[in-house]
Amino acid sequence: MSTAAATLRVLVARKTAEAEDICSLELVSTDGSALPGFSAGSHVDVHLPGGVVRQYSLCNDPAESHRYLVAVLRDPASRGGSAAVHDAVQVGDTLTISAPKNHFALAHEAKKSLLLAGGIGVTPILCMAERLAVTGADFEMHYAARSRERMAFVDRIQGSGFADKVRFHFDDGTAAQKLDLNAVLAQPEPGTHLYVCGPKGFMDAVLATARSQGWGEEQLHWEFFAGVEAAPRADDGSFEVQLASSGRVISIAPDKTVTQALSEAGVEIMVSCEQGVCGTCLTRVLQGEVDHRDAYLTPEEQAANDQFTPCCSRSKSPRLVLDL
Repeated sequence: MSTAAATLRVLVARKTAEAEDICSLELVSTDGSALPGFSAGSHVDVHLPGGVVRQYSLCNDPAESHRYLVAVLRDPASRGGSAAVHDAVQVGDTLTISAPKNHFALAHEAKKSLLLAGGIGVTPILCMAERLAVTGADFEMHYAARSRERMAFVDRIQGSGFADKVRFHFDDGTAAQKLDLNAVLAQPEPGTHLYVCGPKGFMDAVLATARSQGWGEEQLHWEFFAGVEAAPRADDGSFEVQLASSGRVISIAPDKTVTQALSEAGVEIMVSCEQGVCGTCLTRVLQGEVDHRDAYLTPEEQAANDQFTPCCSRSKSPRLVLDL
């Protein structure tokens, strides 16, 4: 399938062990030129050995133009991405990446920002904290991990000018220091925005607690860095998609995703994560009822039924008419 888009060639200038099972890559342009600017919360698509493409948040200062810094957790259930970073990518290698994209931007009109990071989810959250500190904005950050040994960038945070705004929480620590979501999220004050990134279970718990405490959807911001494999379900059936531009109808078998079926029919949609996380394949829906299975759209956006992620989502109706 096509993943063609504007890309950059970068050199791996440094590879650093940041914590247990976490390494960072410092990426610089191959010709020494400045890299495109980015804002806090941005990520890049990284084309890795083995032909996989993964999204990694940028975790260096957005004011820097000479480098991008990403950090990657070795996932025991890796589908090829994290294993490639840890085992195959070396200093001196050249990689292809996308220009920075931001689907997790700060709401700069916020009166206060509450930042919650779980494990490797600290990468965009740390960048946000540093940006908020530079602008003098009011914020509070909570960083939870299984243990101190698995927590990246602790020295960087503790040596920063905003260290007093950060609370660390360890699963293997004392009960008193563990993250109490009910307490942290107890007061959803107007103008306060919540940002969360981390493993799916952590994020689900944060968002569910926030909603139960009365936080409005407009106050909630999140970014999943891994979705659920787009595997067929036992009750999946076939359906059709119609291309609005030509009227052509393509059948989607129970064991095929929409993007797979379209590709086999010669219709290419730009894809990247193929897990409903990144939004690269987002496509307008003109008719039909979508069976949303992504982690990218908000509940309100899903309810609007006017767009979907064809890499993983399906149809509840016999046919979807797509703006293709």
